[in-house]
Amino acid sequence: MNQSEFAALHGVSRKTVTKWKERGWLVFAGDDIDVDQSNALLKRYRRDGIPAVTQTVTQAQKGNKRKTVTQAAAEVTLEAGESAGDAANRILSGNVELLDFDEARCFKENYLGLMAQLEYERKSGSLVELDTATAILFEEFRAQRDAWLNWPTRVGPILAADLGVEADRVVEALTAHVHKQIAQLGEPEANFSEREG
Repeated sequence: MNQSEFAALHGVSRKTVTKWKERGWLVFAGDDIDVDQSNALLKRYRRDGIPAVTQTVTQAQKGNKRKTVTQAAAEVTLEAGESAGDAANRILSGNVELLDFDEARCFKENYLGLMAQLEYERKSGSLVELDTATAILFEEFRAQRDAWLNWPTRVGPILAADLGVEADRVVEALTAHVHKQIAQLGEPEANFSEREG
């Protein structure tokens, strides 16, 4: 195909095709343009790419069900001791095929949309930072432990009066049993990964 025919194929002027030629976006076979290879280069390098409709709008909408940030994050596996930023770098620095401009723009917009959704979920209170949840859990367990440690001195004298025995012995016995129970429970651990899914 010559340059005029190629310009007509894409609905652009011959001057535009000349600019594409200068930029190295066209592949020639002799004096003629290799249409398939040139289209591949245009799709990759041209800002607007080459529109290619392979399905109707209704089919695209049916197949494009959005995931929540939590669902999307569940598909990414963090290695031991790896942060989310490290995982993103690992995924992006791996054997990744380079995207053409339209795919990269779509990828970017999807990422920005997910970030906006994440920020919305954080501000609306449906998403809590892991450090915050861990601190709250720790404080709640500490409050429960303190309440149990104070329980024998509060209840022991009342129980001793009801049974007609010495208060000190009842408090000692209750304290020993409470300490034993707390020791069996151990330290609280915030392991949220077991509850996901």
